[in-house]
Amino acid sequence: MMGLEFVSLSLPPLLIGIFAAIACALPGNFLLLRRQALIGDAISHVVLPGIVLAFLVTGVVSAWPMLLGAGAAALVTVLLIEIIRRVGRIEPGAAMGVVFTAMFAGGVLLLEQSDTSSVHLDVQHALYGNLESLIWLDGLGWASLLDWEALKGMPPELPRMFFTLVFVCGFIFLLWRPLKLSTFDEGFARTLGLPTGLIGLSLVVVAAIAAVAAFDAVGSIIVIAMFICPPAAARMMTNRLEAQIGWSVGFATLSAVLGYVLAGYGPLWLGGQNAVSAAGMIATVSGVILGVAAVAGPCRHRAGAPAG
Repeated sequence: MMGLEFVSLSLPPLLIGIFAAIACALPGNFLLLRRQALIGDAISHVVLPGIVLAFLVTGVVSAWPMLLGAGAAALVTVLLIEIIRRVGRIEPGAAMGVVFTAMFAGGVLLLEQSDTSSVHLDVQHALYGNLESLIWLDGLGWASLLDWEALKGMPPELPRMFFTLVFVCGFIFLLWRPLKLSTFDEGFARTLGLPTGLIGLSLVVVAAIAAVAAFDAVGSIIVIAMFICPPAAARMMTNRLEAQIGWSVGFATLSAVLGYVLAGYGPLWLGGQNAVSAAGMIATVSGVILGVAAVAGPCRHRAGAPAG
């Protein structure tokens, strides 16, 4: 009975949380080393106007229109940040702050000036997602994993996050050398003829795709935490980029698994009656891991120096 309950109620959200955490942590390593880690925060918030516009165009609250709208808003944000940074010659943080504020304010204005505030476009959905509700009703035990008809009833967020993770891994694998060179020595990479600007933009676009794909299922809290906490904790564990990638994947997976378990059973172990938000607990665990790495990590005193 426990196996039946786990497969149908816990396995899909757990896998979705793991896939989302790793998909955000992988590009987060390069964003962290480029000192652009907070761009994940901007992307996960500025999708609001894209979601609202998608609803206004289609008239329905559906996954794919919302994802397309959010993706378009994220890409517009990335382009605006790059334009303001290059034309205005200001720091990336300042450019992100300007665009972040403008896009979020535009989304709120659209909500208030239209009737979309009456539908399910609320803070609860945007921040926490709906991880706990992503159950697999056709999962009648472990044998269902080999049943094609039962697999068709899987929550659509699961294959969506899986293919997003595959895409992110493929991008990093194919562009590993250009990414590494342009991250650590942009001048040298430019002398080799590498299009450093295009590489940087591609990295941010891939991060935006990962953030948008995870946004609907797990909410912005996990997205923001996974872009920063696992890579930052991994950076304090090693000075080698390859090892840092491995550490970040391990920390992201541990955060998703331990956070999901603690969200469901932690309050019960402490005598409580109700579970807490899985997304919030996953983000909390990732923060605790970062804190431990900051205190006890072997490379904590050199965390600001580039990895090799």
